[in-house]
Amino acid sequence: MKNKNNTSYTANILPYIPFFYVIWSDDLVSASEINVVKKAIENDETLDHTAKKTLISWLHPDTPPVNSEIKSWKSTINHAQVKLIESDIYPLTSFSKRLLGYYYSDEKENEQLKHIEVNLGIQPNHYHHLFDVEVIEEITSDYYDSSAIDAILKGEFAVGVSKFHETLKNPIFNWDIQRTKEDFRAKVLDQVHYLAQEKYGAIAYPKAYGGVNDMESYAFIFEHLMYVDGSLAIKFGVQFGLFGGSIQKLGTTYHHDRYLSDAGAAKLLGCFAMTETGHGSNVRGIKTTATYDAKEDCIVIHTPGKNDNKEYIGNALDAKMASVFAQLIVNGKNEGVHAILVPIRDENHTLYKGITIEDNGYKLGLNGVDNGKIWFHQVRVPRENLLNKYGSITEDGHYHSDIKNPNKRFFTMLGTLVGGRICVARAGLGGAKMALTIAIKHALERRQFNDSIKIQEDLLMDYPTHQLRLTPAVAKAYVYDIALQHIMKVYSDETIIDKREVETQVAGLKSIITWYANATIQECREACGGKGYLIENRIPDLKGDVDIFTTFEGDNTVLLQLAAKGVLSDFKAEFNSNGFVSVLKLLSTQLSDKLSTINPLYANKVDADHLYNPKFHKHAFSYRTRRLTYSLAMRIRDYIKKGVPSYHAFLKVQTHLLALGKAYSCELAFDTFISFTENMKDKKHQELFKKISTLYALHEIRSDAAWYLEQGYIGSSKSKAIRQRVERLCTELRPHIEVLVDGFGIPEHLITAPIAKSRRNNLEVS
Repeated sequence: MKNKNNTSYTANILPYIPFFYVIWSDDLVSASEINVVKKAIENDETLDHTAKKTLISWLHPDTPPVNSEIKSWKSTINHAQVKLIESDIYPLTSFSKRLLGYYYSDEKENEQLKHIEVNLGIQPNHYHHLFDVEVIEEITSDYYDSSAIDAILKGEFAVGVSKFHETLKNPIFNWDIQRTKEDFRAKVLDQVHYLAQEKYGAIAYPKAYGGVNDMESYAFIFEHLMYVDGSLAIKFGVQFGLFGGSIQKLGTTYHHDRYLSDAGAAKLLGCFAMTETGHGSNVRGIKTTATYDAKEDCIVIHTPGKNDNKEYIGNALDAKMASVFAQLIVNGKNEGVHAILVPIRDENHTLYKGITIEDNGYKLGLNGVDNGKIWFHQVRVPRENLLNKYGSITEDGHYHSDIKNPNKRFFTMLGTLVGGRICVARAGLGGAKMALTIAIKHALERRQFNDSIKIQEDLLMDYPTHQLRLTPAVAKAYVYDIALQHIMKVYSDETIIDKREVETQVAGLKSIITWYANATIQECREACGGKGYLIENRIPDLKGDVDIFTTFEGDNTVLLQLAAKGVLSDFKAEFNSNGFVSVLKLLSTQLSDKLSTINPLYANKVDADHLYNPKFHKHAFSYRTRRLTYSLAMRIRDYIKKGVPSYHAFLKVQTHLLALGKAYSCELAFDTFISFTENMKDKKHQELFKKISTLYALHEIRSDAAWYLEQGYIGSSKSKAIRQRVERLCTELRPHIEVLVDGFGIPEHLITAPIAKSRRNNLEVS
């Protein structure tokens, strides 16, 4: 082979030159990177002993190549004037092949170079600024198929969701800027009526009442309504999920026959009156009373004090009936919280006597929802209006329940309404997906800054900082999507009578996902700069609407403590059932973990095979949850041993409870996603999902690095390596980022933000 241009590098060394130039110019040389390159060189059969010796001599961090050598590499590259094509599956390997072709008229494929490119995670944005060559930029890769990803996510519900998308093409769902709450509310109410007419309101109800008994499809619909408008999703949820759902889940055949069909058809508009001004999260402590009057065989609903009114009640201004949660008092005994159907307006929309309702007014978001305050003054309703699935008043005026334990009865009743909490998390996730779609599509169009050589500026999405702020959020969206689908399937399984474990799981997932949603939407707003601040680009409304999700359907801080207490209950039950043997077993496990993790060889293990291994991720999450559970239990035990009342003992460990609740929930989400990924039949896209799970895991471990470092689970070098791998994974996913957000399956006609409208699409249209 003839050397046309008198390069000083042999044909077998030349293809490595771009790689070494990138490695040393961008300072990618860590111990693990060196091992990757050395292994490739040693396995490269095209290299003779001399060539291998030369290449390995360029890999010593203590004696790096001299500047003249690095300049020679650059000169060799620039002289060839070959093109760097970003859309190639292996861009740098292909570039090296073309470089070889220029100097030696030979374009052999080198598999070892591919190995280096993949294992070092080198992406074009790492190096195209280094080369004085033309860069053929591709906004996105078509290696993966967004429609296939969408189908994977939706699974058996794909057809039904696609049909629902067609319904959302009706002009009634067109988004526009709403500045007056009255007009906004009227529009949303019309949309709710239309959805009821199309049979979507009753979809989770039994067939006899207009539905198909499909709570899982209801959850999909709920999320997709967020793409239309947050107010619509919540108004829909209040009418059909909370009001209608309370009748379905807490009532009996009498209530179903009389009210459920009309609720599903939106002929009977209702509200869900649980929260009170004085007792927001403490449902058990609400003050509204429902006193049985034996003489008149009725129940008297009453607001006893100034701050005992129902607060923030959605549908309060449109509803004709309320599901009112109150302390049920029968024959002078408080039987605990129960729900009673209370008519609040007549057919002329006039309030009944004894009922006062006030508008909550304008809010940070969701101004299309008519939230209000409700007071009851000695309002009488028939005894039959008690939703009596779990507790009833007999005809002879006595209270009866098959669940004798009041605590169990209370939590069983609330457990039936957990579906609403799942849907709130789904809605928050939907808001995050929409914001990510807008921000990323904008970042794939918007260019900013350059150097003096390039003709055009760089895409925002090609900046590592932009990738790091948005890509992990996309990975989390996928993980949380699968986790919520799984938990809804379990919740909807009627063969599972005891829902306590599901309640624990939902409490945790709802918390971390709605917090994630708020943080993600804020990040997307900032990533879009001033454009993200314009209402027309949808992010401001998403920001305002999703904000409340962290505190309704359960305040997140309270819910995380609930989740942690559920974990502790299981821990306590294991101790009680297995006794001392169980204690020894747990202590042995803890000791074994401690010995393995304080081992420097493990704590500082930084090779890619280890850091990308799901076994490491699962162990890291499991270790954190178990360790926090054990240390929390021991702290509470020590306080109680000292005579501290259990309530105050829990107060002293609240921050520890939150840490456990979060750890448990993150592990749950990850394990669910890993299980889903392992069972995927589409092997090509399975690899993409594995990369998503790796990014989720490493990003989460990195986010809690302080705890892992304190425990000796990771050392400083491993912490640094994890940070580098997170950044690397973000760049590895960069070519596929638009495919990933398109894989969310948000209908194109609902992505109305001008900054999300691709100029490529505009050109095609014109």
